[in-house]
Amino acid sequence: MDYVDGNMLAGPLQEVFAVDLTTATGRCASCGQTGPVAALRVYSNAPGVVARCPSCTEVMLRLVRTPNSAWLDLRGSTFLQIPMPAESFTTPGPVAM
Repeated sequence: MDYVDGNMLAGPLQEVFAVDLTTATGRCASCGQTGPVAALRVYSNAPGVVARCPSCTEVMLRLVRTPNSAWLDLRGSTFLQIPMPAESFTTPGPVAM
């Protein structure tokens, strides 16, 4: 077997989303502008928040929180680079038994 199921991502994803994402760098899928998440134009007069590119104003991120879950849509971004401390790096892979 060459793969394990997505449950293996619990630890690595928890580690990633435990950081301040406003310091992350993203690239707009529409115009290619790269910059910090903190520089996005955020609109919060809706059921959630919408973050737009400061250059072309296309939507890069949507976040909606319900009582039981959060919905994060990043389809307007080509990547999100998250600064991480070197000592917290863990390589995803199978667990040895």
